[in-house]
Amino acid sequence: MQVRIGVQSVPKELVIETSQSAEEVERALADALAVDNGVLVLRDQRGGRVAVPARRVGYLEISEEENRAVGFGTL
Repeated sequence: MQVRIGVQSVPKELVIETSQSAEEVERALADALAVDNGVLVLRDQRGGRVAVPARRVGYLEISEEENRAVGFGTL
């Protein structure tokens, strides 16, 4: 799944491909926001981690994977 994170005062959003579920991502954000100086940490599909100070998260967009049609056929 793809997660887009808008960070306050940063013009470009972060885009992360992760194998975490939408519920895990939402829980990670909620847990980070519940703590003073919390940090949102997400794992990407290559095994890396992305960390963002929770208080700087402007928005979080979670896109479930969709099946895309390939080719020129009609649906």
